[in-house]
Order: sequence, then structure tokens, then C-alpha cells
Amino acid sequence: MYLYGGSGHCKVIIDIIASIEAYKVKGILDDNPKSDQICGIPVLNSSELTKLGNEIFIVSIGDNVIRKKIVSLIHVEFAKAIHSSAVVSPHAVIGVGTVIMPNAVVNSGATIGKHCIVNSGAIVEHDCELGDFVHISPNAALAGGVVVGEGVHIGIGAAVIQGINIGKWAVIGAGAVIIRDVPEGAVVVGNPGKEL
Repeated sequence: MYLYGGSGHCKVIIDIIASIEAYKVKGILDDNPKSDQICGIPVLNSSELTKLGNEIFIVSIGDNVIRKKIVSLIHVEFAKAIHSSAVVSPHAVIGVGTVIMPNAVVNSGATIGKHCIVNSGAIVEHDCELGDFVHISPNAALAGGVVVGEGVHIGIGAAVIQGINIGKWAVIGAGAVIIRDVPEGAVVVGNPGKEL
């Protein structure tokens, strides 16, 4: 397995993969490598991609827009990675490329799209639907039946009450409390959440 993107997010994914012992990270590709290795794993220039053959990948970039761009540019097989301390219902659906970090919870009936991040300690309750390229930050909580559109970023410690719809590419600020639907592309902050 290879990771694409040599950032702090990459380090956490390395730890996730080590915790489940399902894969071995052979290398990390990066467009502009800042070092020769991360956590003892060699960092290669992304131009090496064509030499790797049939390897599986996870895009290890936290920014939703950049992650989507990389996924559209590289034509490889993607894996998903779920930390051994995460609690994921066997009745949840997790898309390829998605990473679920330590102590996160994904409950029954939840559907997580492709290339998402469910960060450390985040909670995705029953029957939530997350589109592709969503990032749920550490300790954010989605109550039951929340629908989150593609590319949404939900900030650290935010709380979303049950049944809310959050439109594509919206941003929910850190600590925000969301009690009303959020339109596409909106930036919402505060308690209760208000659109900027």
C-alpha cells in the first residue's frame, strides 16, 4: 500500500494502518516532498506513481478540495482504513478511500461516502448519510439522520442535531451548534449556528 500526500494527516493514517495490521505502507508519494521519510517510511516524488504497478492507495491529504483533485488525477485502486479503537457498526457502509481515526464512532445504518475523514473521537450516529470527500473533525458529533453533502467540512467540536441537511461544500465552524439546515457553500459558525 502507498499513501499520497506527506503531511500530518499522513502520519495519522500510518498509525491507523499499523493498528489494524491489514496492510504495510511501502511508501508515500508527494508532489513536493519536504523530507526523505515520514515515520520511517520513504517519501517519493509523485512522478514515481507510474513505476509502482498495481498498488492500492489512500490519499492522505486533509483538505477536501485537494483530496478530490488528487483522486480525479490518479487512476489506482483505493483502500479504506479504520483504526482498531474506532467503533463502527457492521450495519454501516464505508466508502473506499475513507479513513476512520482513533475512538471515532459510526453507528448502525450510517453511510459514509468515498474518500471521507471521520477524525479522532468524532461521532456519526445512526442513519446519517455523508457524501464523498467529507471531513468530520475531532470530537464533532452528528445526531441521527443527518445528511451531509459532498465536500463538507465540519469543524472540531461542532454538534449537529438530528435530521439536519448540510449542503455540498459547506463549512461548519469549530464548536458550532447546528439546529437548522445549511445551504450549499455556506459558512456557519456559533451557537446557535448562523451563516456568515
